[in-house]
Amino acid sequence: MIAATLPNNALVGAYLVSTVCFIVALKALSSPRRARWGNLVGIGGMVVAVGITAVDSHAGPHGIIPIGMVVGVAIAVPTARLVRMTAMPQLVAVFNGVGGAAAALVSILTFLRAQPGHPSALHVLEIVLGLAIGATSFAGSMVAFAKLQEVLTGRPITFPGQHLVNALFGVGIVAAGAWMIADPHLAGMIVIAALALALGAGICLPVGGADTPVLISLLNSLTGLAVAADGFALNNLVLVVAGTLVGTSGALLTKMMSDAMGRSLPNILLGGLPNAGSTVAVGGPNRGPGAVVRSADAADIGTLLAYSHRVMIVPGYGLAVAQAQHTVVELARLLEGRGVEVAYAIHPVAGRMPGHMNVLLAEADVPYEALDELDDANTKFPAADVSLVVGANDVVNPAARADPTSPLYGMPILDVDRSANVVFLKRSMRPGFSGVDNALLYDPKTVLLFGDAKDSLTKLVAAVRQA
Repeated sequence: MIAATLPNNALVGAYLVSTVCFIVALKALSSPRRARWGNLVGIGGMVVAVGITAVDSHAGPHGIIPIGMVVGVAIAVPTARLVRMTAMPQLVAVFNGVGGAAAALVSILTFLRAQPGHPSALHVLEIVLGLAIGATSFAGSMVAFAKLQEVLTGRPITFPGQHLVNALFGVGIVAAGAWMIADPHLAGMIVIAALALALGAGICLPVGGADTPVLISLLNSLTGLAVAADGFALNNLVLVVAGTLVGTSGALLTKMMSDAMGRSLPNILLGGLPNAGSTVAVGGPNRGPGAVVRSADAADIGTLLAYSHRVMIVPGYGLAVAQAQHTVVELARLLEGRGVEVAYAIHPVAGRMPGHMNVLLAEADVPYEALDELDDANTKFPAADVSLVVGANDVVNPAARADPTSPLYGMPILDVDRSANVVFLKRSMRPGFSGVDNALLYDPKTVLLFGDAKDSLTKLVAAVRQA
């Protein structure tokens, strides 16, 4: 690796170009039409930042940089190519955790380099923040990964006095940070790292599986804040700006996701759904001791779809599990060819990560204009002849709107029950990820088609062609 002492103006200028690229990329990513271009701009900014760091002798020892890049490429490229869409949330959690761990390690190394020179209190504070937030994000992301991968149960993991224990971890981090500012030493860094790891795991364990999208968004925000803190510690403009962009956008997304669930962030983090993971019978006029489930075969449902005027497709995690996004799009285009108006109703927390359904359908080349977000979709359901629910359950459960005793009560939902007919594609009668039963399954207007989503959709395609 060739190292050079770059003029300060050249270094600052290159980092400024990189910073502008990141800001422009984030702006472009706010629109699906410009997202691909935004990604390319962001990649360009990262190439500039890494390249200028690689040749600048002030950046530290360079021998490890090519080694790290080779190892990273060797792991990331095959992982990104081979990962299934169903495992995308796990991949996001792991990548976010790696980012938090990297920020924590950078803080430790920065401290080791600065300690002989008796760093200022402000410099130590910046280092401590990077370490504490980064380690918290790493531990939390690993717990989120374990829940999504079903290494741990998706149910909230709680124990008596859990919130008090977490509070003590937080107080311990603050106390150790004050100790570090007064007397900088490696032992204090180790204590902070251990407490932060425990706090990250402690915060995420009681979060139920249905709340995982909010959790991932929050952890992403924390990783960004850790990177920003490292940027201040290293006096690096790119890290400050990039970390701040990730931190603030993640925080805003977390707020939006919480609002989409009709609950506050503290409520989600302090235990989530009280009955998550257990089957809860939801009361209501359509759910009683004599309630029955109507099922039909693909031929009957295909005929219903073929002679409809408007069909709303509601995707959920089951669509991703079955890898049926291309099949559902084939069905939609077949219906459109018959003059049926088709739209996709997207709930913000459908799936296992923010924007999961948007990503899934984009892979199948669904135009952005066909995706209706929650509010827009709800205006169309009353005029829909059929709502076709594929793998979604919690986000269409009317108990969230009508039953104050339900754990889901208050969460904004897709109003599929207001369409003329509802068709559920389900493997079984098991409830959704929250563990809450859905009274809509017993509604007289609802019909179920049991089986694997991809297989069921393939049968519906054939049935529509023959209708």
